Amino acid sequence: MTDTAAQSGFLPDDEVSAARAQELTEAGAAWLLDVREPYEWEAGHAPAAHHIPLAELGDRQDELPEDRQLLVICRSGARSRMVTDALNEANYPAANVAGGMGAWQAAGGPVQRDDGTPGAIV
Repeated sequence: MTDTAAQSGFLPDDEVSAARAQELTEAGAAWLLDVREPYEWEAGHAPAAHHIPLAELGDRQDELPEDRQLLVICRSGARSRMVTDALNEANYPAANVAGGMGAWQAAGGPVQRDDGTPGAIV
């Protein structure tokens, strides 16, 4: 990411810890993008996350905010790493959440189903 991006309030790095991702998401300073498959999302996700499965991202890219920091998450961090790289190439301010949902939960982040009940990571 460029110095200009860092000066504009976007993260200077393209990877953040799960704990930092939680802070940024809770403060409303970032838009959490979950790229997991629908069955993974349905089992459990971060409450503030926005779900766009990896396979649908190309068709739904217009749903992404261009003026907010994007934090990309998946189960372990591999798919989200690929998406982060592609988004940065397309000039979106994106950062990968290191360790994915496993790290999110280990750092104390909530995981829930759409109905608000406790969720699981699959």
